[in-house]
Amino acid sequence: MNHLIDMGFVTEQGYAPSSGGRRPLMYALKADRLYMITVAMDQLSTRIVTVDVVNNYVTPVDVLELKLLNNPDSLQSLTTLIADHIESNELDKEKIIGIGIGMPGFVSIKEGVNHTYLPAGDKSLTQYITDEIGLPVFIDNDSSLIALSELKFGAARAINEATMVINLGWGIGLGMIIDGKLFRGATGYAGELSHIPIIEDGKICSCGKQGCLEAEASLLAVAEKALEGIKNGRRSSFQHFVAESKLEAADALMDAAVMGDQFAVEVLSEAAYQIGRALSILIHIMNPKAIVISGRGVKIGKIMAAPIQQALNKYCIPRLANEMDLIISEIGFDAELIGAAILVMENFNDYKEETVDSASTF
Repeated sequence: MNHLIDMGFVTEQGYAPSSGGRRPLMYALKADRLYMITVAMDQLSTRIVTVDVVNNYVTPVDVLELKLLNNPDSLQSLTTLIADHIESNELDKEKIIGIGIGMPGFVSIKEGVNHTYLPAGDKSLTQYITDEIGLPVFIDNDSSLIALSELKFGAARAINEATMVINLGWGIGLGMIIDGKLFRGATGYAGELSHIPIIEDGKICSCGKQGCLEAEASLLAVAEKALEGIKNGRRSSFQHFVAESKLEAADALMDAAVMGDQFAVEVLSEAAYQIGRALSILIHIMNPKAIVISGRGVKIGKIMAAPIQQALNKYCIPRLANEMDLIISEIGFDAELIGAAILVMENFNDYKEETVDSASTF
């Protein structure tokens, strides 16, 4: 411990209260000694921030548009955004221990590859960014990182039983916590709640199937329905919004709902009811102690909670539904950024060991 203090990594925090014996001396990590770059991506935009080892933001959050679908240059664009963030904030790379990135899609954390987005050619995605920027990179699915954040710092922290964390955003992701750990399934891709079919002849989903939950109840799908409703004569404060993008339309719709706009509340409630139908399937299979609503949609969590509960009342066996808690996250939209920081901290020691082992073979 004295060695860590001399190196500047740890600082004394004084004595803790005594429980009967000698008072213990407390120590803490020195916040400004090491930093992490955390990146939270969705299908349309990317957020980047630098945090210290106690999760304080030490730079402003950069919010930038970056479309992932059918974009062969998306990885180069992401790498440039990260490099610009480091340069513009005049960060000392010697103090940065790694880059954590949450992203949608089928993400293989072992291979460092996203099989849905961000093509990297002959390299892994992580190796590509590491080679370009010179820092270790760790990636995971966005919904998994949101669940990790809730497990370590949020609503799932005090729950010992199975907890399902819903990432309500442009898609509808799921992170499953079982026995205090993320459950990833046989090949690492568990939690594709977005693609549960809820309507037989519904809209075509991004996955190519019809009637998926994402195509009917994601925030982008709801924004599209709202814009169609306005064109067909529905009256709403939302009708004065001129949408330049689906992202802006969805944000504006949520703001309108929070302000009590009747039409906005109506379309979001319809989507929430469909989400509740999907969650009833999940409850019957997993019998969770809690379902946590997290991610971008926490802004309208209270509005959506009632119709979700209504659907659970209708479609769930009471013995299962009555023992389950529906919780709105207090971390909310920051959950993915926090989860990306946790990802770096949990994997950094393994990365250092692999680097040393690789160097010793030459």
